[in-house]
Amino acid sequence: MNNPYRQLPSIDRLISHAELVEATHYFGHTSVRNAARILLEDTRDTISSGKPAPDENMLVAALLQQLHDTLSPSLYPVINGSGVIVHTNLGRAPLSAAALDAMIAVASGYSNLEYNLSSGKRGGRYTHAERLLCELTGAEAALVVNNNAAAFTLLLRSVAAGKEVIVSRGELVEIGGGFRIPDILRQSGAELVEVGTTNRTRVSDYESALSEETAAFLKIHRSNFKIIGFTESTPLSALVELAGTHADSVAVLNDLGSGTLLDTRPFGLEYEPTVQDSVEAGTDATTFSGDKLLGGPQAGVIVGNKALIDDLKRQPLTRALRVDKTTLAALQATLLAYLRGTATQDIPVWQMISAPLDALARRVQQWAEHLTQAGVAVEVRPGSSAVGGGSLPGQTLPTTLLAVLSDQEEQLSKHLRMLETPVVARIEEDTLVFDPRTVLPDQDVALLRAIEMVWEQI
Repeated sequence: MNNPYRQLPSIDRLISHAELVEATHYFGHTSVRNAARILLEDTRDTISSGKPAPDENMLVAALLQQLHDTLSPSLYPVINGSGVIVHTNLGRAPLSAAALDAMIAVASGYSNLEYNLSSGKRGGRYTHAERLLCELTGAEAALVVNNNAAAFTLLLRSVAAGKEVIVSRGELVEIGGGFRIPDILRQSGAELVEVGTTNRTRVSDYESALSEETAAFLKIHRSNFKIIGFTESTPLSALVELAGTHADSVAVLNDLGSGTLLDTRPFGLEYEPTVQDSVEAGTDATTFSGDKLLGGPQAGVIVGNKALIDDLKRQPLTRALRVDKTTLAALQATLLAYLRGTATQDIPVWQMISAPLDALARRVQQWAEHLTQAGVAVEVRPGSSAVGGGSLPGQTLPTTLLAVLSDQEEQLSKHLRMLETPVVARIEEDTLVFDPRTVLPDQDVALLRAIEMVWEQI
């Protein structure tokens, strides 16, 4: 009787197959050899359970798949056809060409990250973004850390550790990933004091809660949900005025979340409070994200009065939360677009928000004509896009959608996600649809090729 174990090749014989020799050039000899050893050990265990030995071709295919699954990059670009502009799961804001160029420029060699070229001595990394942020917002000083949750935590830890922070009950939100404002307050060492009700909080509620232990009034913009109906909230200016009348120093802190620098109303959206509004109201510090409506890299930005920001810069935690040179380069390039007045032309998020409806319709019509000629059943229909990223809840922008007419919408969607360049669409009324607003202009050919490819598979 043949011994099934003897049918297994040696490691050297297995990796000598032409496909694996080629794989060695990409994955490295040691990685391929280790993977082959593990595969053969697993195969022996399979044989011992009574299953037959696979032939060498099956082993080669299995080893190639194993190498691809474990050693290939798992983070790669996708085409966003969902119509959600700031899509958190897809990396939020795509960067501008200028931001990408700036990142490459500082990453490919040395830079003056912490070097003062004028004096020839050590400089500060925060100056590269600070002067631009101050110019744009009117703030006295600014600091950039690695995300807005970090900015928020750092600010509270510095201003209110061991003391009370007064917050409206209607603003105790949960942000992405299950992080809740009360939990962040506890982590910072501050004591939460809730005032008002879910739907109504007056300035008198804050005033009644003031004590010798009060360190700050905290205002949190409800950027990811809306409360409508019988509502009332206290404006920032009223909190600033109240803080100024208190004998002890009480800071007014404002977390904007998305943090837009542009008025959203000219684009058909409701008003979203701007960073400039917060600074003008007299707040001591305002925090917001770099990779949402700002349209830059992941970062947490704090703008405010100089004494407070200078104290933040001295905090040991700030070093743990600091951003690298490529983030600062991308942020600087993004901010410069705002200073030049070219944000809607240069920054992808604002290009998408400001995209004319007739231009979107023409683009979808071109898609539809191409796909129809290729034998794909499609139609053009009206629809809506979302800003996303916890911004402007409940608000949409009109768009034109490409609908693929098939009762296999789930399979089509999955096949698209499994392509070498994945495509993420959305299913609406049992139909797979694609929104041109979030498909970058240079991705049209790849998108149409992908749709044709998966259509042939169903």
